[in-house]
Amino acid sequence: MTSRLGLGLAAIGRPAYITVGRDADLGGQRSPAELEARTHELLDAAYAAGIRYVDVARSYGRAEEFAAHWLAARGHRDVEVGSKWGYRYVGDWDMAAQVHEIKDHSVAAFREQWPLTRDLLGSNLGRYLVHSATLDSGALADPGLHRALAAVRDEGVRVGISTSGPHQSDAVRAALDVEVDGAPLFTAFQVTWNLLEPSVGAAAAEAAAAGAQVVVKESVANGRLVGAGERAPHAASVARRAGIELDRLAIAAALARPWAWRVLSGAATPEQLASHVAAAGLAPDGALIAEALGGAEPAGDYWAARSARPWT
Repeated sequence: MTSRLGLGLAAIGRPAYITVGRDADLGGQRSPAELEARTHELLDAAYAAGIRYVDVARSYGRAEEFAAHWLAARGHRDVEVGSKWGYRYVGDWDMAAQVHEIKDHSVAAFREQWPLTRDLLGSNLGRYLVHSATLDSGALADPGLHRALAAVRDEGVRVGISTSGPHQSDAVRAALDVEVDGAPLFTAFQVTWNLLEPSVGAAAAEAAAAGAQVVVKESVANGRLVGAGERAPHAASVARRAGIELDRLAIAAALARPWAWRVLSGAATPEQLASHVAAAGLAPDGALIAEALGGAEPAGDYWAARSARPWT
């Protein structure tokens, strides 16, 4: 099932992010040149393992640029890249920045960001998503924006949304209702689903049943579902008793979702990527996954804790 994995570059396209353990993963090696070299190393390993989907965003520092340089150097025409617009990276490569990204779902922001992504990624760009669309961000109820996005759809690029927050399901269902010229506009979704926050599952299944492709992000909960599992004791206990590494159980559980088109690895090191690739070879039974899901948190609590985490 390695072909159903993707590689997300959120954690390595910029120096600071909210993932646990970045000091151990990256240390002080966070210059643009160092992170681009790491990105290319991971992309090479992912490609060798059979992964053909890469996730980036305008706000992931230089992730689009790093991926574009790798594609130009390697010539891999069979790699699909999905990107997202609606946030701008404003951290200026400063670890101590007070603000790292700014959200803007206006038509003007789309018209500014779309040509930059298109020109960088070219024919490898397969989908373009509104980054963290919510009911109150405006993107799901703006006919002018929908018309502009339909032009991208009509060029053959899937248009969609990524979701965040405790009301992911509401955003998915609202997006499924949007049509332009009698055809669905949003046919690509990227949702957070993991053993701690599975609340979007039913809505994601509805999206897949409607013909959309659904990508799972944050399947290891930004590092909470790794290692000894101090930040997820119930799931860690289940994994130990089953003799499975916690991160592998988390990835395998996401891959077991019948509605998941791809599951992203957010690996920052080759060792993490290798573990996620190994997870694709597992087939934990439904009872084990259900037991691990017994430690799921209320969605509001999960997202409140996530929002409070520092960028490191």
